[in-house]
Amino acid sequence: MTATRTDRWDEFMEGLWRQNPIFVMTLGLCPALAVTVSAVNALSMGLATTFVLTASCFLVSLLRKRIPKEVRIATYIVIIATFVTVVDYLIQAVSLALYDALGAFIQLIVVNCVILGRAEAHASKHPPLPAVLSALGMGAGFTLGLFALGAVREILGAGKLFGISLFGEHFQPWVVMVLPPGGFFVLGLWLLLFSAWTRRQRRKEAIQHA
Repeated sequence: MTATRTDRWDEFMEGLWRQNPIFVMTLGLCPALAVTVSAVNALSMGLATTFVLTASCFLVSLLRKRIPKEVRIATYIVIIATFVTVVDYLIQAVSLALYDALGAFIQLIVVNCVILGRAEAHASKHPPLPAVLSALGMGAGFTLGLFALGAVREILGAGKLFGISLFGEHFQPWVVMVLPPGGFFVLGLWLLLFSAWTRRQRRKEAIQHA
């Protein structure tokens, strides 16, 4: 593997795992807690955010030398809002039920700090390809986090995954899992597991380099 390919892979993995928006940086938690009552909702919000993030970072990177520094944040917000509008209409066209389930959180992608932060901290300083790879990794990491929450909540709260029954008609759902307290509980468990795994990996690396 060439150094260039290694760098590109690192760009992608940075957001997917090492700087995961939900499990490491704990950003974008409002949609993470609000829409993850099912795996479908979680994946839909994750993919919508990934599209907006990637498209916005690509355009910001493309225009980085032409955007005046004095209005860069306002320009980034306009760019992000444009792609959010595209996603909003696409989801309405595909499924009104899904659109209703996601509610106002589709429009609130505009103020998702993951997107604006990536545009300001990375896309505005790098060429389009690294910017897109970084955005894709961050979006994939965000989607992974949402899916991890949504899958657990749907399995325990409804006994289903993607609407498919897993335990039969005698399963007693944990209703709390589809309520707000369930979202906090599942998020806390995932954060604990992710933190424990990260510490374990760091100890292994320290032993190997000792």
